[in-house]
Amino acid sequence: MSDMYREVLRLAGNIEDPYLRAVTYARIGYYMHLAKNPLYGEAFSRALSSVARIENPVLLVKALLEVGTFFGKAGSKTAEKIFHQAYESSLKFPTPLKDELLEELVLRLIDLGKADEALFYATEIGDPVKKSDVLLKLLNVYLNEGKIRKARVILESLDEEPWHSIAAFNLLKEHLRREEFGSAIKVLSELKSEYWLGEAMRAIAFHLKKANVPEGTYEKFVDVALQMAPRISLEALKSLLIGLALQGEIKFVREVLDKLSLELKAPILKSIAISILDRPNLLEKFMESLTGEELEDVLRLVIDSLLERRAKEDYLDVVRVIGEKTRNERTLVKVVRYLSKLHAYNDAWRFASAIKDPYLRSLAFGSIAVEKLKENDIDGAIDASLEVKDPRWGSWLLSEILAKILEAQAGEGVREDIEERAEAQRKLWEGS
Repeated sequence: MSDMYREVLRLAGNIEDPYLRAVTYARIGYYMHLAKNPLYGEAFSRALSSVARIENPVLLVKALLEVGTFFGKAGSKTAEKIFHQAYESSLKFPTPLKDELLEELVLRLIDLGKADEALFYATEIGDPVKKSDVLLKLLNVYLNEGKIRKARVILESLDEEPWHSIAAFNLLKEHLRREEFGSAIKVLSELKSEYWLGEAMRAIAFHLKKANVPEGTYEKFVDVALQMAPRISLEALKSLLIGLALQGEIKFVREVLDKLSLELKAPILKSIAISILDRPNLLEKFMESLTGEELEDVLRLVIDSLLERRAKEDYLDVVRVIGEKTRNERTLVKVVRYLSKLHAYNDAWRFASAIKDPYLRSLAFGSIAVEKLKENDIDGAIDASLEVKDPRWGSWLLSEILAKILEAQAGEGVREDIEERAEAQRKLWEGS
């Protein structure tokens, strides 16, 4: 086996290109080190000798980076000197090339677990994008190592967006993970990006719920949000309240909203409703907490959003709540349509019967009739159409349903066009 290593060393000497020869010696030296073969020292020595023969200054730096990496992987202290030589040589080049080589140097040191050395060289990078990229990587390394103070130093040196806000967000998450909520509040003010501020607020809501903190802690973060600039404040508060609503803190969310003006409250209410749309239990609890005009706005938004999706049994109770709470007959028509699609005919019939406006009543019972026809329940469809007592609209609905019965019998299916046809009929009557 020893003869094989010697032969590899001998053959590597036949590589004419000094760059390739240096890198090859460094690579085989590293693998010899892994195999605990004492010839690795000879291979590393030859790598350095080959580097000295490289005339091209750019290739020289690249070779130093490659060779230094293998020395570093082998745990050789010489790696530090090699990287420093690469650094000093890089400074001789014009800015774009210099920054490219320094970035490569920093990334290699990060991969080797030499974060402190990497940070020293990172500060020499002139290009703001490259510098911000590597500093953010270093901040994450320090956070993973639990070195919060060093991460904080990097945050303070990051001026460019979005890197500054991303760094602040990552630092904030670490404070939250440690349940250091006072420190998290301090970092919150560092966030300059609305997007990352929103992400931060949602993360805060999650960790506050997980830590089972007292309500007073929630209030501190609400106060921080309200103290921000007006435009940012509203978005920050909205993100926090959405996050808390998703964690089931509906009561606290309502208490905060009650302190806001209607102008500020309305858009937040709608955003919360949309955010918890996939959580029927939370959605129902949220709607139960509302009253007055704000309730009607949310009910209308929720039923409209649900009708854009395929009807699901999971939302049966939610739609029932909408039907029970709304005082708007147009909203009731939509409730009946959704319940009819679920074949919850008893509930649909009950809500449709509460509608007084003949036009809207015809739409509601028309929805029931159409779904009945889809199930080939002709008697049920006719019974529904007869529930509209208004002479004109009752006759119109019966006419439509009778035509749809024959439409279905002819194999044409049952088209869901009651609303469109009713609107056309209404315009015709109004115009005559």
